Amino acid sequence: MTIASTIRTTLTRAAAAILAFAMAFAIAGCGATANNTDNTASGDKLTKVTFMLAWIPDTNHIGVYVAKNKGYFKEAGLDVDIIAVAKTGAELAVNNGLADFALSNMYNAASYTDLKGAHIKQVLQVQQKPSAIWCALASNTAIKSPKDFDGKTFATFGGNESDIVIKRMVQYDGGKGEFDKVTVGTSTFKTLESGRADFGGFYATWEGVQADMYGPKLNCFTEPDYGVPGNGDAIGIITSDKMIKENPEVVRKFVQASQKGYEYAYENPDDAASILVKEAPDANLEEAFVKKSMHMIVDGQYWGDPAKIKDGSFVLGTNDFVETQKRFDFLGEGHAYTDANGNPVDTVPQSKDGATNEFLKGAK
Repeated sequence: MTIASTIRTTLTRAAAAILAFAMAFAIAGCGATANNTDNTASGDKLTKVTFMLAWIPDTNHIGVYVAKNKGYFKEAGLDVDIIAVAKTGAELAVNNGLADFALSNMYNAASYTDLKGAHIKQVLQVQQKPSAIWCALASNTAIKSPKDFDGKTFATFGGNESDIVIKRMVQYDGGKGEFDKVTVGTSTFKTLESGRADFGGFYATWEGVQADMYGPKLNCFTEPDYGVPGNGDAIGIITSDKMIKENPEVVRKFVQASQKGYEYAYENPDDAASILVKEAPDANLEEAFVKKSMHMIVDGQYWGDPAKIKDGSFVLGTNDFVETQKRFDFLGEGHAYTDANGNPVDTVPQSKDGATNEFLKGAK
């Protein structure tokens, strides 16, 4: 299986998790899974913890894979199992103690905590600016800018957050913001190629790389260029409030080892890409693809300004409460939010409720 076919059969990130959370939140919570195990090779006691993927292994997860490969977790006294995402979603799994940590984003952490009764927090934010791109096939010459989305069909995974973003982009570009929708089948690429939809959402650092390397070629537009405020892609690592309360040192060790892994990946993108391919063989990732994804992340400064990281004025992994809140407020103006039962609510999530920087090394 090639990287192209792997990506094409992968569900879009947050949408699947949000749907699963809404359906399954009634599951009762249980305790954190951190426990002590013997390391038979060294004789040292290691604390066993689990990290749940958010989707297939990709460059958003890469810092955790690097930390495991380089022995950063072991040096911190941790034995980390990386496990596949649960059908109910990573957020629910962490909230219920079925996983100790997971990849998610601050939007999920804050909205689930403030609106859906969860008790989770993001403890490391790797992505510091939006990577979402909204695209049509390059062969669709009728779409030259977002205003041309008017009257066309949007390939969606559900939820109205994306609708609000698209509407703003279209109106900012001089259109009305009126479009039809169709639910994506196996992938957004296939939905566009089938003619069932005219445009859809992707991520520049992953699907955008795929389109560039393997096709189909896309014509894409970014949110900041068309009036959408804030960062809706504040991807990072989450844990539960219970884990923070009962095992704060485990949280600190995991976060700082992961932080070290992401720092290494940012400084050594090619080696980090090789590590991900080696450590996640079942994902069938092509090394050239992963390297290009990492170089796009570095060149685009998606994880922060390397110069500021080097001089200490920015700490990689810092949760940004400003740009995320701008996005939360913007979505609130569009009445995007629902409670655990799917009922509309006017409450706007607060980024401060969904994240903390207390466990990061060097955070101010």
